[in-house]
Amino acid sequence: AEQLNALAPGAGPKKTIFLTTGAEAVENAIKIARFHTRRSAVLAFSGAFHGRTLACVSLTGKVQPYKAGFGPMLPEVYHLPYPMPYHGVTLEHSLRALEQLFKADVDPARVAAIIIEPVLGEGGFYAAPSEFLRRLRGVCDSHGIVLIADEIQSGFGRTGRMFAIEHAGVEPDLITLAKSVAGGVPLSAVTGKADIMDAPGPGGLGGTFAGSPLGCAAGLAVLEVMREEQLLKRAQEIGRFMSSRLKGLQARFPCVGDVRALGAMVALELVKNARADAPDADLTRALVQAAGRRGLVILSCGVYSNVIRFLAPLTISDTHLKEGCHLFEQALEEVAGAGVKATAAG
Repeated sequence: AEQLNALAPGAGPKKTIFLTTGAEAVENAIKIARFHTRRSAVLAFSGAFHGRTLACVSLTGKVQPYKAGFGPMLPEVYHLPYPMPYHGVTLEHSLRALEQLFKADVDPARVAAIIIEPVLGEGGFYAAPSEFLRRLRGVCDSHGIVLIADEIQSGFGRTGRMFAIEHAGVEPDLITLAKSVAGGVPLSAVTGKADIMDAPGPGGLGGTFAGSPLGCAAGLAVLEVMREEQLLKRAQEIGRFMSSRLKGLQARFPCVGDVRALGAMVALELVKNARADAPDADLTRALVQAAGRRGLVILSCGVYSNVIRFLAPLTISDTHLKEGCHLFEQALEEVAGAGVKATAAG
């Protein structure tokens, strides 16, 4: 806890509560924010993923497969458009939507928290513009709203900084952590400003297996390895290498609409005829299968299920990284090469 408190961005005292899963971290962050503010409404974003428990799926901004059939959802949760310049959603669009929401649907004086992934995870690896995060911080300051950074997928060095929100120079009030925090051993955490963390009384937060000795020991070992092996620097190297390889594919294949990366959080978006408004989910599924036949496991994501996300281990060797990229290129050539040849012949 002391090490996480020291690593969290911003000045002032911090505190940490340990839990077991990412969903628990998000649930407890919302509870802390509500208790601290004595308010109930929460703002989240389209395309976001915050977990599969009922409160977390209410915050999640995608119906299939997460919400369908599980309603009714948690009340007083409102969604805003996440900035996605590739799809024509600018930070100004998102900020105007926030302004309109405050006018039409919820008084900002009723809002306990705004929760945001600095980089959308399941939503497609879109990074929120730094200016947007700074202005969101300003909105929270103006209205006494708790800003929660969900760093469960983007945190712990993945983007080349300890936390992705550090790229924007923004200090959140609370940060949720899981996944990489203990190298795969079940452990999650909420780290935040001490005065906010102290709001709930004894017994209000916790869990049967929260902060297990094994999980905490693994978490300490992860921090030691990150320092010794300079994994923040390694994340940047991985991102540069993969971006270069994928942009080479973008130049060859019209189906590769966009390549984006923040550190080693890398994505490739597949579209039809180089059009951002024509996502190609079928090609994406075929690409995942073609890669699998070559022994390469890749994952799709995105609001339109047309994004391949790359989360190479920060400890990966150069040899394995190059081999993985080579296998991916072969798979893409298999599923998209025919179209390229037909276009060239035409």
